Amino acid sequence: MTASSRPQRVLITRMKFIGDVVLTTPVIRSLRHALPDAYIAYMGDAGAVSLLERNPHLNEIIPFDFSAPTLLEQPRVAWQLRRRKFDMVIDLFGNPRSALLTRLSGARVRVGLDRPGRGRFYTVRVQDAPRRKTAVEFHEQFLEAVGITPVHHTPEIFLSAEERRVGGEALGGGGRVVVLHPGATWPAKKWRLEGFAGVALRLQKEHNAEVVLTGGPKDAEVVQQVCALAGGALRRFIGLPLRQLAALYAAADVVVSNDAGSMHIAAAAGTPTIGLFGPGEEDIWFPYDPASGHTALRKDVPCHPCHLDVCTREGAGFMECMKLLTVDDVTRAVEAALNRSKR
Repeated sequence: MTASSRPQRVLITRMKFIGDVVLTTPVIRSLRHALPDAYIAYMGDAGAVSLLERNPHLNEIIPFDFSAPTLLEQPRVAWQLRRRKFDMVIDLFGNPRSALLTRLSGARVRVGLDRPGRGRFYTVRVQDAPRRKTAVEFHEQFLEAVGITPVHHTPEIFLSAEERRVGGEALGGGGRVVVLHPGATWPAKKWRLEGFAGVALRLQKEHNAEVVLTGGPKDAEVVQQVCALAGGALRRFIGLPLRQLAALYAAADVVVSNDAGSMHIAAAAGTPTIGLFGPGEEDIWFPYDPASGHTALRKDVPCHPCHLDVCTREGAGFMECMKLLTVDDVTRAVEAALNRSKR
């Protein structure tokens, strides 16, 4: 990319899913490094992109409200994109909606995956390299397709001093705090509730740690069950706005989470994170440095990776990948992370 051909107005889009938006943040910083004077915007799900607020490498965030009627919201956002006169759009999602919005933006350069049907909406069609790669490396291919070398590879969330203060006050206390997140969107990704309760009891008894539970808006019952199994004395935070959740995690010593958006929020907030994997592939979806205290736990089973939302095995094989993961396994990982914690 020559100086004369550098775009001045660039849009990045990853339309959906909290964890996936977090995993695109290295692209934002690398793009800013390559285009220090460009106007860089980001479009995506209104809730997920709230995590990009205060990102110093972005000029604007354009939310798409998926709770609004599509017939109203899609033309509204398309009109916003058209008015901003972007030179280049990088579509990191590539579903029909994002491909169409990329085309409707009017940008001269439109970067996206070369998929049947949708590929025609892009002027630069990205070929997904047939090699094993992390989710971060997958996104970096889009930069490489337009001649930009990725220079930053760590997902990040930027919190203000005030947000951190409020998060710290919410946790309170002066001792060690471990946060457990037992929820997940898909049943196959949920570790057993007895396991979370067992870890909570072990950490309280053996490390005098305070254990806090978090859950999404639909996790109230799951969190209540874990609390009851652990004796009912755990503090709980249900349905926090995502930035408040990030601030809460940032104030903790360790976060333990199923393979879910919360896992990515915690790691990107800079807290040692233990990711619990079943059907998912940790070498793809956990691109976090062990030297920073991050650990992915998974047991080998014949059916891995199944990529299923709901386990279809029967009898003793049902949810075997999660059943094999023990309280000892998780507690030892937390202990190692606590030893590294610099809170």
